[in-house]
Amino acid sequence: MPTFSVLLPTWNNLPFLKLCVASLRRHSAREHQLVVHANDGSDGTREWLRAEDIEHTASDENIGICHAVNLAGEKARGDYLVYFNDDMVAAPGWDVALDRAIERVQRHGPFMLSGTMIEPAASGNACVVIADFGRDPARFDLERFAREAPRLARADWLGATWPPTLVPRTLWHQVGGYSIEFSPGMGSDNDFSMKLWRAGCRAFLGVGDSLVYHFSETSTRRIRKNDGRRQFLMKWGITQSGFDRHYLRRGQPAGADPVLGEPEPSWGLRWQALKSGLRRRFF
Repeated sequence: MPTFSVLLPTWNNLPFLKLCVASLRRHSAREHQLVVHANDGSDGTREWLRAEDIEHTASDENIGICHAVNLAGEKARGDYLVYFNDDMVAAPGWDVALDRAIERVQRHGPFMLSGTMIEPAASGNACVVIADFGRDPARFDLERFAREAPRLARADWLGATWPPTLVPRTLWHQVGGYSIEFSPGMGSDNDFSMKLWRAGCRAFLGVGDSLVYHFSETSTRRIRKNDGRRQFLMKWGITQSGFDRHYLRRGQPAGADPVLGEPEPSWGLRWQALKSGLRRRFF
């Protein structure tokens, strides 16, 4: 039985998907179960998946990330589910680094891990490493990436939320996967993390040496987005930014103990609660 089940939703993004799958095959230390969900797939994705004998699910239209990753998750057999985006390229040792992190955090109870993204341009995200290996698959330098990416490893960080994410399969099913009311997907990552928090998860660790290259927003530019920020606020009574800052402590150094405590009472947290309450009332 494979240790990891890699869930990979895609939407008419075949050049990116081919590169992602090639990197997983080339840079994984061992063989993992791969399950792709093909949204629409009218660009030849379905035919390519069949030709490559890749396990997959499919829908005739774009059903969004939440539905897609849940359908792929139904086929998962591994001990851990790893949610990848199709516009990511796995670096050498990405899975070995996650294995080491699992050994570090599993004694603390439920946990969520994120790999660390390498992106070609700065976006203000303190959790991202900046390095340009190409802006699309045709110009991506896979050989240089394979050589240089391991040297870009950074310290572990708090606040795991974004793909690539890893959770135990039992925890995935406990919280019911991704919430389909967030379809096509804006705000769904934060919502999933909040569901884990409510289920008792307190280890949200960004793994600094589990690296992936991220081309960024290759699908979200093409969709009509849901108002994920509003949905998150109305569902949980706190803004996404407040959850990131006061609960997940996103971007802070993980240190020797990655387990998060309850938010400490502070003027910042009280002000966040007041703002959230007012915004919920007047939205």
